[in-house]
Amino acid sequence: MAFQETLTIRTAQRLELVDLTERVRQVVRNSGIRTGFCHIFVTGATAAILINENDDPQLLDDFLDALDRLIPEGRWRHDRIDHNGAAHIKSAAVGPSELVPICNGDLALGTWQSIFLGEFDGPRASRQVLVTIHGE
Repeated sequence: MAFQETLTIRTAQRLELVDLTERVRQVVRNSGIRTGFCHIFVTGATAAILINENDDPQLLDDFLDALDRLIPEGRWRHDRIDHNGAAHIKSAAVGPSELVPICNGDLALGTWQSIFLGEFDGPRASRQVLVTIHGE
């Protein structure tokens, strides 16, 4: 059995991590699937999906700071076109999707794990996140 829903996410900052966990968890509940997999995919070349801790907001800032140090703004050939070369590289490095097991009708995340949309070229009025559930 399969179930699919698109989440529309508004971002507020150029670089931002938006916690999607509860919204994705609600999609899983709505699907009625008890055992399977949840695939979370962002449709966009300057955003990403990742799983990390959500207990300490400083860790999220550290993650974005680390990406900025590894992939700094303003030094990429693509910047001559639309000034977002770093956002494209960050998105590709982190990746557009995650796959999470579903057990007993819920996301099988660890205690400190949350699902995030990584915004690397914001703010955006509308990011589309496709959530696809497979299972029984």
